[in-house]
Amino acid sequence: LLEAMQEKAISYSAERYELPKPFFVLATQNPVEQAGTYPLPEAQLDRFLMYVSVGYPTAEDEVEILRRTTGTQEVELQKILSAADIIVLQRLVREVEISEPLLSYVSQLARNTRTNTDLPSVSDTVNQFVQWGAGPRAGQALVLCAKAKALIDGRFAATLDDIQAVAYPVLRHRMLLNFQAEAQNITADQVISALLNDVQTPASPLSS
Repeated sequence: LLEAMQEKAISYSAERYELPKPFFVLATQNPVEQAGTYPLPEAQLDRFLMYVSVGYPTAEDEVEILRRTTGTQEVELQKILSAADIIVLQRLVREVEISEPLLSYVSQLARNTRTNTDLPSVSDTVNQFVQWGAGPRAGQALVLCAKAKALIDGRFAATLDDIQAVAYPVLRHRMLLNFQAEAQNITADQVISALLNDVQTPASPLSS
């Protein structure tokens, strides 16, 4: 699975097989019951672009779930995008502009999650509660997700707000918290909030 997620190909019996495009992997995690399951290793977690916390539905959404799943109504799915359309959009995301100061900011966010380096993080919260920080894939994911958010919002340049909006799903599975964090019920999202507060931001939202 590591090869498939990173290289979009698999090897078997000295032969390499390219996977169809687009290709992606989804995984679900039950936050309560994990008996009979195997935790994903950190190297594999790092290859997931985002870790989206779904949470409970709103009261209105829960009523709608009940309405749709307990009656006789049959859902007819309609195709919105073809595989070719998705590939075009994936390429278009990479064309979205991002300034050099924002790239430096992304780098500082990723680097300041790390405590196992010569220089401590600028965030005391990170230094206190993080055992292992995010690797270079975190920065790549932050940039691509920020670009994608800008494109979804109809903009062709990523902003500081885009980066900060995607920081939680991009970083929360890439930091390994220590025992002290577990003992004090400190979550990854709390650490990320402190990180965003402590890392200096560029002067301009676009920072062009």
